[in-house]
Amino acid sequence: MSDQTDHNSLEPAQSKDTSVNETDRDAVRRRRAIFLISASAALIVVGIATHWLLSARTKIPPTTRPSVPVSISVATRQNVPIDLTGLGAVQASLTVGIRPQVDGTLQEVLFTEGQDVKKGDVLAKIDPRLFKAALDQARGKKAQDAALLVSAEKDLTRYKTLALSDSIARQTVDHQQATVDQLKASIAADEAAIDTAQTQLDYTSIRAPSDGRIGIRSIDPGNVVHVSDAQPIVILMRISPSAVLFTLPARFLDDVRSALAHGPVMVTAFDQNNRQELSAGKLLLVDDAIDPATDTMRLKAIFPNDDERLWPGEFVNARLSLKTLGNVLVIPSAAVQRGPQGLFAWIVTPKDTAEPRPIKVGPTTGDLTVVTSGLSDGERVVTDGQFKLKRDAQVKVRVTSPPSPTSEGAR
Repeated sequence: MSDQTDHNSLEPAQSKDTSVNETDRDAVRRRRAIFLISASAALIVVGIATHWLLSARTKIPPTTRPSVPVSISVATRQNVPIDLTGLGAVQASLTVGIRPQVDGTLQEVLFTEGQDVKKGDVLAKIDPRLFKAALDQARGKKAQDAALLVSAEKDLTRYKTLALSDSIARQTVDHQQATVDQLKASIAADEAAIDTAQTQLDYTSIRAPSDGRIGIRSIDPGNVVHVSDAQPIVILMRISPSAVLFTLPARFLDDVRSALAHGPVMVTAFDQNNRQELSAGKLLLVDDAIDPATDTMRLKAIFPNDDERLWPGEFVNARLSLKTLGNVLVIPSAAVQRGPQGLFAWIVTPKDTAEPRPIKVGPTTGDLTVVTSGLSDGERVVTDGQFKLKRDAQVKVRVTSPPSPTSEGAR
């Protein structure tokens, strides 16, 4: 009986423990659900915030982009000279090496280095004694033959008289006639020898063959000079006028010949930097042949050079004026760009935005390019900063430079 009582008393205790465990499990489940809901809500909030920030960044209005700084120039109309420029060298209009024409000792030099001389001035003298002796000998030989001729002619006269009376043979007269003719020929040879000796004697005085300026003397008095010497005594040059020999590409041959057909073609000589004008002259000629190795032609221009700004051997830039294009639209060559579709230029619109514009161009002279189509007078073109531009990009004008009509050569 007591066992039954104990057994009945244990059942309510076990039921109580089971109820407590179920309550704990429900509480854990609720806390877990609350945590998951809270975490999901936090992730959703973070996602929404991230999406909003990214959207805000991608929706920056275009007007907030920084402006592109550029340099511009204005397309204008002006007269443009079409010039061709070639590198050349100055040549004296006359260059003569003063050399001896007879062998002998250089006895005297009568010029000063750097002196201006006139045609016929005596520049130097060679010892003349041997040549004077040869002249005297030739003159003596002529006098001897002349005396013999007088005697022979008298004999011939007598022989002819005697032959009329058959006092002498006809053969004697013919022989005497031959003697007279022979002496006449000898006298003619003597006269030629005299002229030769006189010429050689004259050659002992070395004279200037033309007006000009004496250079540096290379042989001093006292030296024996020969006709075959490679080195001249001195160089004589005439630098007023002077010539410039220069080259141009052969493709301009027709243009140059056409310009020559219409009248004198002006040529201006500039220094090696192509900045300072030295002298103005005229085109003299175009060489007869084109150099096939370089595909260039040689031209020669003549300059008065009264002020001696041009010096023989000096390298200069020869600018040949072909023609002048009147009232043409020009822009700086730096504004011309090349793209897949051809040539174009960046235009600055009235709203200060960039716009690419296809153009067609004519000749280029110096820093200017002639535009034949695609632009209008007064439009602004970008000359620097093009690589940062895009269509409709906002620009900020940094420098405005008008085209200048300088010409350094047409291409």
